[in-house]
Amino acid sequence: MANVPGPLIWEIVKKNNSFLVKEFGNGTAKVQFSKEANNLYNVHSFKHSGLANRKTVTIQPGGKDLTVVLATSKTKKQNKPSISLQKSAMKKEFPRMAKAVVNQRRWESWFNVGDNYYRVDLKKAALARLSAVHRSLKVTKSGVKKRNRQAV
Repeated sequence: MANVPGPLIWEIVKKNNSFLVKEFGNGTAKVQFSKEANNLYNVHSFKHSGLANRKTVTIQPGGKDLTVVLATSKTKKQNKPSISLQKSAMKKEFPRMAKAVVNQRRWESWFNVGDNYYRVDLKKAALARLSAVHRSLKVTKSGVKKRNRQAV
């Protein structure tokens, strides 16, 4: 498969693709969202597109347990989708997971999301997505609520 540049892919898929969701905002203004994988903000733009960019970052809930999966795409395995993502599961408290997202290192130095130039522009988006996913995984305590004695 030949290497196709990202801006060309974006020009082909930006007007119409299966992941595009168009909704009306204020008045008659349309807001475009995207349901594609590897899109942290779910915004339909070239910067956040998982289809047009070679390097992508994904943060998703892990499974039944309270894990968060951080996945980054490998740039050299683009034609093999089954092995194109480097995944790491995190099951820690939030500050440690946030530090792991910023300083994500494996065996190569290019894997670091924040500091080693692997899509440094997505660092803020990755932390926001991690916060939202972690908040959604929290289990609320159930039981009888205590009455406030001062309210009586």
